[in-house]
Amino acid sequence: MFVTENTGKHDYIYSNGVKLHYVTQGEGSLMLMLHGFPEFWYSWRHQIPEFAKDRKVVAVDLRGYNDSEKPANKSAYVMDEFIKDVKGIIEGLGYDRCILVGHDWGGAIAWYFAYTYPEMVEKLIVLNIPHPAKFAQGLRTRQQLFRSFYIFLFQLPWLPELVLQQLDYQIIKKLFTGMAVDKNAFSQADIEAYKDAAAKPGALTASLNYYRNIFQQKLLHQNWGILEVPTLMIWGEKDTALGKELTFGTETYVEDFQLKYIPDASHWVQQEKPDLVNQYMREFLP
Repeated sequence: MFVTENTGKHDYIYSNGVKLHYVTQGEGSLMLMLHGFPEFWYSWRHQIPEFAKDRKVVAVDLRGYNDSEKPANKSAYVMDEFIKDVKGIIEGLGYDRCILVGHDWGGAIAWYFAYTYPEMVEKLIVLNIPHPAKFAQGLRTRQQLFRSFYIFLFQLPWLPELVLQQLDYQIIKKLFTGMAVDKNAFSQADIEAYKDAAAKPGALTASLNYYRNIFQQKLLHQNWGILEVPTLMIWGEKDTALGKELTFGTETYVEDFQLKYIPDASHWVQQEKPDLVNQYMREFLP
């Protein structure tokens, strides 16, 4: 697997009956980082060494991704299991709480985990993923439905896998460089790392199963209370998949909420504008 310098050591942990791969660096209180689709721990390569200066940073491969175990049963890819995975990671590493950081799908998991186990989250940082209530509201609009067409495409069996595999996983490249404002944010080596991770046996189907279970779980039809965990949302304003309007009104659901917009950054905000993202995270943390 392609690895950059200074990103820490690789290890595995059993959590919720699944063997999960992670990269870790630093010592001290725990900062746990959860990636999105179609990524893996590598999407935090600019954050790991920065925050490892004074914390133990753990960037995990979510179940089904890269070097983590890939359960064959579609039912293994549901939010209840993801939440148990995170709880098991925190406890398995010897902690009872963490600073939880998530982007895209990892951010969705982070939201649900913070609601389920608020006592285990010291602070929550989410990047380019709306509060679940706001996303559900967004899917009732024509604009966000158009942006989220891929969610419905991914419901199909086998065809999405076939499309993503075509021409040596060129769609994976287009997902990053096509959406990015700064095309130079992703080197050829970065793209190859993502393609290699997606090409691992079972990885594509596993990652798509996250989407294929969305509607069966009724994730978009829950009643949400007020989250008391201090929360920072960082949002690249040029996100073509998730509209900026999904951030409006989030403070209704979070008691202690901060929002930082980053102009000229896409959905891949922490990779496109790492210095600014790191700065905002630093300012938010104790």
